[in-house]
Amino acid sequence: MLKMQSQNHQIWEELLTTHVSISGEVDYPAFVKQQEKLKAYLSSLSKNPPQNNWSEAEKKAYLINVYNAFTVQLIIENYPLESIKDIGGIWSSPFKKKFIKLGNEIHSLDEIEKDMLLKMGDARVHFAINCASYSCPKLHHQAFTASNIEEKLEQLTSAFVNDTKLNSIRKDQAELSKIFKWYSSDFEDDAGSLIEFINKFAEEKMNSNTKISYKDYNWSLNEKK
Repeated sequence: MLKMQSQNHQIWEELLTTHVSISGEVDYPAFVKQQEKLKAYLSSLSKNPPQNNWSEAEKKAYLINVYNAFTVQLIIENYPLESIKDIGGIWSSPFKKKFIKLGNEIHSLDEIEKDMLLKMGDARVHFAINCASYSCPKLHHQAFTASNIEEKLEQLTSAFVNDTKLNSIRKDQAELSKIFKWYSSDFEDDAGSLIEFINKFAEEKMNSNTKISYKDYNWSLNEKK
């Protein structure tokens, strides 16, 4: 049986390398000007959902790109705005909005993240998906592919853990991103404890009884100034 060809992410690669800085700042007005190109990529994602004979690496790269690309689309459809949380209303979260068509099904960002990506059992994906906010892991300036996914996940997780704007880590005391609080069970499942997960990547290692607190989360749009 012939293996069905997995998704090509070249269009997304071109958009990211052109409109996203290495530090993760996004030129949304430029994306607005090239929204037809973005829509062409989103259409290709919609028409080519993962197949059973795709590798896990292919599925993971596809779903991360889906999350990030559709998030950019959500922003530019509502641009200008100050925060992704301005989309919707008091009772409607942008993360629960069903607008992502994959095959014959419509999904929300939450479903892509929690029902698909996290079910794959890799807590590092938290640092590859971007929610268009400054306290989020940055939008990576390259597309994910089956061939680079492992290297990228290691690189981005390490970069996030050691980013002193997002985390302040010392042996006896740490002030961490709320991502580590909100998704603590994922990191515990991955490494046995939150501290053990962080210590796999942290330049400054924490003690087993390190006192942990959490930083305020900045939901301001991650746009290029």
